[in-house]
Amino acid sequence: MRMLLDTCALLWFLRNDAELSESAAVAIEDPTNEVFVSIVSIWEIAIKAGLGKIQVPNDFETGLEQKLTQDGFTLLNVNYRHAAAVFTLPRVHADPFDRLLISQCRAEKLVAVTNDSHWSAAPYRLRVLW
Repeated sequence: MRMLLDTCALLWFLRNDAELSESAAVAIEDPTNEVFVSIVSIWEIAIKAGLGKIQVPNDFETGLEQKLTQDGFTLLNVNYRHAAAVFTLPRVHADPFDRLLISQCRAEKLVAVTNDSHWSAAPYRLRVLW
């Protein structure tokens, strides 16, 4: 299975937080699955940390990339197709970070790993794992 972690799922996985569902944790740790982390999530974490909304380690800029690589995650860059597709994305979800992540899931045919019920809305036509 090819899957994209939303930002919360990524943070909960990295923190070994009980908020992450057992089924999501099992799927993320399954070596037969390809787990993607979007640069959008890195950007969102950086913005929220800069605003003091979340805490990140002092080595965030280099440490997180090393951790993701060690865990076997694939970084997903944002391309023109991902960004432009937000224009026609149904207006179910208002959060700009999530809208771009949803667009990436759709464009790359990835299973979304999220507990956000908006992502399961029928107009998005996404497969969601939680």
